[in-house]
Amino acid sequence: MKLIKKMARVGRECVACGCCASVCPRDAIQILYGIAAQVDASRCVGCGRCAKTCPAGVIEMIEWSNEK
Repeated sequence: MKLIKKMARVGRECVACGCCASVCPRDAIQILYGIAAQVDASRCVGCGRCAKTCPAGVIEMIEWSNEK
């Protein structure tokens, strides 16, 4: 069964400030190696808090599908 949901996607311009990770209610975002944020698709609920908080404006909400 195809599942479509909203999910955060972090752009390459991420400055790894951690603002997005601090507001995520499901701990779906981690800062990797102090370089960039990464979203765990299995935990992201698509609430958009991270995108609203991002001071660099590099997080967007996209439609995501589990279909390959």
